[in-house]
Amino acid sequence: MPNKEEEYIPIYLFLGFLESGKTKFIQETLEDKRFNKGEKTLVLICEEGIEEFDISKMPKKNIVFHTIEDKADFTEENFTKILRESGAERVVVEFNGMWTMEDFFGAMPEETTLAQIMFFADATTFMNYNSNMRSLVVDKLNVTEMTVFNRFDDSFDPNEYHKLVRGVTRRSEIVYEYNDGRVAYDDIEDPLPFDTEGDEVTIEDKDFALWYRDIMDDPDKYDGKIMHFKAIVAKDKKFPENTFAIGRHIMTCCVEDIQYCWLVAQNDKGFGAENKEWVNISGKIKVQKHKMYRGKGPVLFVQDMSKADQPEQPVATFY
Repeated sequence: MPNKEEEYIPIYLFLGFLESGKTKFIQETLEDKRFNKGEKTLVLICEEGIEEFDISKMPKKNIVFHTIEDKADFTEENFTKILRESGAERVVVEFNGMWTMEDFFGAMPEETTLAQIMFFADATTFMNYNSNMRSLVVDKLNVTEMTVFNRFDDSFDPNEYHKLVRGVTRRSEIVYEYNDGRVAYDDIEDPLPFDTEGDEVTIEDKDFALWYRDIMDDPDKYDGKIMHFKAIVAKDKKFPENTFAIGRHIMTCCVEDIQYCWLVAQNDKGFGAENKEWVNISGKIKVQKHKMYRGKGPVLFVQDMSKADQPEQPVATFY
């Protein structure tokens, strides 16, 4: 297992549904001399589309293609075997849109790290995918750094596409590629419904989901600030001493995807609270390493806490 970050093999992950433009973009990327300088590259294809790769157009040919069509074969053991046999210095993955990100993360070899994640969508079919398979759309948008809507037309309203992405993530850059070759970067302002400029920030019940997503996307924005909000306490004997989780159940798109979303609360002042109890809580955020995150994250150092009634809408949403 690598012990230095630079020893990890980078993975460039391309997400999207069938005929979303993934293959075309990967082809163009490998044709780019700035990207393809001759490094040994494994291209792992997880679905067969209409387009095929043309290695003759690539400036360097030090590329190995491998296809995994059956999800049962997409395992850490198999992925690791393919990677090591290829001798690749980096990996490009064209991921199957019908598989989940849990499938991908569960199969990542130990010696790899994610270098970039992009999500591609055909603007002419995206709304149908979103209506019929919202959970799979959300699954991809949750992790992507850039969302590209290709085959975009002047008759389409960028605001509608913007809202669907921002309903899941504020982190992803949004790009519109028009049929006539124009490329436009989304610059629609998306202000938060609460003020984050002051030293203290109060989160209303209706805004919890938006705030939770924002603090997890950009925790440094809240470092050192005093937060006031209502949430549910979650305790476990496995947690470190004087530590519990504080959060709420959030629904991203449908009842099936409701999950408890939390951050670490450090209760050094001994405030009492039962497991699954609603509380009004105040505390200072410090972004630091913590065992419960297995890395860095926002830790709430509790300054005040009292029992509370659950809000009218106990499950938080983005709408």
